[in-house]
Amino acid sequence: MNEQQIFDTVQTIFRENFDDDSLILTRETSPEDIEEWDSLEQINLLTSIEKQFCIKFTLEDVRSLSNIGDILDRIAQLCI
Repeated sequence: MNEQQIFDTVQTIFRENFDDDSLILTRETSPEDIEEWDSLEQINLLTSIEKQFCIKFTLEDVRSLSNIGDILDRIAQLCI
């Protein structure tokens, strides 16, 4: 899976979780940019991502993921 495919899949997950088909992500998008992206939603998002990509984030991963770019990079690392 290439970076664009990962990005597209993550964007779809975010759109579904936030129920907003117009949501546009960038690598810099962070919880400060999306009002509904709180700590509970972070858990929901990461769980959906884990299921979609058949990966598992560690606690250290969760603490270090501060924006979409971090999430995309970690998914790519775990999918190798």
